Amino acid sequence: MQVNLTNKQVIAIAAPISLSLVLPQINHMTNAAFLGHLGEFPFAVNGIAGIYYLVMHMIAYGLNNGLQVLFARRAGEMNYAGMGRYFSNGFVLALLFSLFAIAVTYTLAPLFFGGSLHDPQIREAAVSFIRIRIWGLPFLMLMGLCNAFYIGTGHTRLLAITSLFQEVANIVLDYGLIFGKLGLPAMGLNGAAVASIIAEGIGFVAAYSILVLLKFPPRYHLFARLKPDFAAMRNILTISAPLIVQFLFGIGSWLVFFIFIEHLGQRPLALSNMMRSIFGLFGIFTWALAATCNTMVSNLIGQGREADVLKAVRKIAGFAFFCAAAVCLLINLLPYQLLRMYTADKTLITAAIPSIRVCTAVTLLSSVTAVTFNGITGTGRTRVNMLIEVSAVTIYLVYCVLVVERWRSPLHWAWGAEFVYWIIMGGLALWYLRSGRWKGKVLQ
Repeated sequence: MQVNLTNKQVIAIAAPISLSLVLPQINHMTNAAFLGHLGEFPFAVNGIAGIYYLVMHMIAYGLNNGLQVLFARRAGEMNYAGMGRYFSNGFVLALLFSLFAIAVTYTLAPLFFGGSLHDPQIREAAVSFIRIRIWGLPFLMLMGLCNAFYIGTGHTRLLAITSLFQEVANIVLDYGLIFGKLGLPAMGLNGAAVASIIAEGIGFVAAYSILVLLKFPPRYHLFARLKPDFAAMRNILTISAPLIVQFLFGIGSWLVFFIFIEHLGQRPLALSNMMRSIFGLFGIFTWALAATCNTMVSNLIGQGREADVLKAVRKIAGFAFFCAAAVCLLINLLPYQLLRMYTADKTLITAAIPSIRVCTAVTLLSSVTAVTFNGITGTGRTRVNMLIEVSAVTIYLVYCVLVVERWRSPLHWAWGAEFVYWIIMGGLALWYLRSGRWKGKVLQ
């Protein structure tokens, strides 16, 4: 499929991606709400352990973002055989990376949590949770590969079907396994981990069943060559490896942030998990439009339309800012109603309000920055993405060390670190795109 630079095309690509993202975020909010009703402790543990899993997931996310660039470029060129070659080898790489992440978690996660968390109860519960949760990663990585193929080829409507199967299963199983309902054992926090693994397995089966039923394998030469193609793997890693490093830096810094928050106490950690859950849901429009920008930029370059790239980024960034502004208005009008979903504790709700205000302002800034940054990804210059990420994260961590760890500032000042991160990233990304240095990149 070759894309056109119209509002209708942007919406056609972004809307199904938004729907596919909203379902996991609703599930995360439901999961957090269930655990929140068990008390502050499981809610706090879920926050820190969930960020660790997110770090491991970034390996998959980076790999699949790189593949999405390659799929979109081949779609722009109408080179279907090339897409099948990358899909088959991406499947092998996804399996290898997920097994590596499981091995790292079992060997190093206890040492990591032992050396970084102060509360021994949170430390023990986090290790127990993550050793269960990590087994869902192979399903998640392979499902992500399928989703990258759908986005890269413009079949984004199929994402919602896969997500629907996964998230309905997750919500039902969360309810059953956390509280001991529906004839299932009451497992509390670890029940959420087991429910997520089963749901990711269901999502994986749904994604590949759709792939086969719609006869994509013969049309796009998927699995035509099951023997590993090391040249194709090298090309995939040339694009994906910098993205993997970039995402590990980005989410890894967030893990450090949550560790510093844990040092402030159980309540600030629980409050921060609320922020993560709320803004994860309301940030879906930004991330859907960022993925759209990635795909459209790569596709336009594949068509030989480099002159339209900046126009595409500006158009999509405008959509993202408008959506973010609407979301921020809603959150600031109804903060108490949103927070009551997680807890009935009025003191906890009141304590969260200042951080809510900070995070809504950050949401406006991140909407434009995320789209601009993903425009660079679409050009294939992923090493530049990595360098920008490392620069932003370095300054972000300096802020966290000073403001959170040393000065023990209030929580809303801690969340001000997000301003630092997005301002640095946005400034560098905009400068690079406007410089034109990305032009002429050829993806083999």
